[in-house]
Amino acid sequence: MRTFVELYQTVDRTTKTGEKADALVSYFQQASSSDASWAVFFLTGRKLRRLAPTALLKQLTIELSGLAPWLFQECYDNVGDLAETMALLLPESSAGLDVDLTEFVERYLLVLRNLDDSDTAAHLVETWAKLSLDQKFIFNKLITGGFRVGVSQQMVTKALATVSGIDPNVVAHRMMGNWEPSAQWYEQLIAKETADAMASTPYPFYLAYPIQEEVDSLGDIKDFQIEWKWDGIRAQVIKRDGQVFIWSRGEELISERFPEIMTAASRLPNGTVLDGEILAWSEGDVMPFALLQQRIGRKTVGKKLLSEVPCIFMAYDILEIAGQDIRQEPMVARRQKLLSILMPGQCDAAPSCRGTLSEHLRISAELTADSWDALTVLRQDSRKLKVEGIMLKRRDSVYGVGRKRGDWWKWKINPLSMDAVLVYAQRGHGRRASLYSDYTFAVWHDGQLVPVAKAYSGLTDEEMKSVDDYVRKNTLEKFGPVRTVKPGLVFEIAFEGIQKSPRHKSGIAVRFPRIARLRPDKPIEEADTLAQLREMLEVYGK
Repeated sequence: MRTFVELYQTVDRTTKTGEKADALVSYFQQASSSDASWAVFFLTGRKLRRLAPTALLKQLTIELSGLAPWLFQECYDNVGDLAETMALLLPESSAGLDVDLTEFVERYLLVLRNLDDSDTAAHLVETWAKLSLDQKFIFNKLITGGFRVGVSQQMVTKALATVSGIDPNVVAHRMMGNWEPSAQWYEQLIAKETADAMASTPYPFYLAYPIQEEVDSLGDIKDFQIEWKWDGIRAQVIKRDGQVFIWSRGEELISERFPEIMTAASRLPNGTVLDGEILAWSEGDVMPFALLQQRIGRKTVGKKLLSEVPCIFMAYDILEIAGQDIRQEPMVARRQKLLSILMPGQCDAAPSCRGTLSEHLRISAELTADSWDALTVLRQDSRKLKVEGIMLKRRDSVYGVGRKRGDWWKWKINPLSMDAVLVYAQRGHGRRASLYSDYTFAVWHDGQLVPVAKAYSGLTDEEMKSVDDYVRKNTLEKFGPVRTVKPGLVFEIAFEGIQKSPRHKSGIAVRFPRIARLRPDKPIEEADTLAQLREMLEVYGK
């Protein structure tokens, strides 16, 4: 446990990638297989389900620290992180536990799964008394599900590849899917020869890079396969050993939520893995993403929802055929194999393809344009066709791992935007815990400001400090961590889509809102109105 805490501190203290990589390699070189398996589990963002109720954690911290509840809340508001607040307020203890990570997890974390509230409280108090300040912090992070550290899964993968001498792509593949930390799992992960994937294991996803320069700088348009950028759930459909599995990009097994796609995929040949997008789809047209979210949020899907929100899998790549990994074959060759599996004929340039293996299993159309200017014109149809823009993939590209610059590009349409007024502010988290950095914005309706969006990204550090100063000086009311702010600041808010929403007072919801810029040039009276957003909804809404 001490070694894992030291790893966390080393990685957390530096912004240098090389130093983080060296610390990871050093840890895995000396850790036991069992400890290493738990380290991989935590470092790659996997979580134990919440092991103790938040209310109980707060109550125990208040009792042990002797603070009044209001003072605890003030501390929490200023620190911005419950695990850190508790670690700082709990009584100081001994030099800490000297046990390995596996024993710590099994004796002090997993045991919480089987305790009632009374026994949980006793166990927490007893455990905290044994931990050093740094160990308490990590323990609290793990029991609250808030453990995060500044390393990416790709960085962990590379460290494991260095330790094992195995290709990073192989390591990445073995880390996908559902697995439980154990010495045996870790030894298989770094073994040079092993029966690799379970039948269900997906491949690491390859991600496109956003175009930030002029599109014609990419070279000859003929070198690229061109497709629409679909607005759905990125997923892989797997057919192995007569079984079908559907995995999301977030490595969640979502098969049972899409039974119609499961049925369609059962017709695929064994040893087939497809990459693509799950879309809500009806009568040849993509449906609003908000409807697709209803399917995502259900563990089981009833007949009514199946009927109201039918879904398809829009395939755009094939990664495995007849049990053979073909990711290193060029894109153009993989495309032909995808066509041979799903559709013997050719796809036209319409946003939907007919004649596929099943109405629920389709191929993303390949678009044609003889120049970048012609493609620019075609891209202008994106909103009308309810897609996010254009995908560009080099015809000779292999299927890589993660987000890499050079071969796959996403050319999204420009976001929609509105000018809105800041009306509420809340403290941020982490390094923003001392700043009011999470904002609610409103537009005008019948002389009143009506909230329409929340956003927290897009400002520079200096701009955020300036807004924080305004919030502190112009607070009208406090509701816990939230402050009502005197209207006075206008922001341009960019967003990707707009739709009706009966859950919101405004009747409108915007998708992926973020701050585009401050508008000090615009008085609040000139901010946009709800009527203007409704007009936008008529044109661009889904």
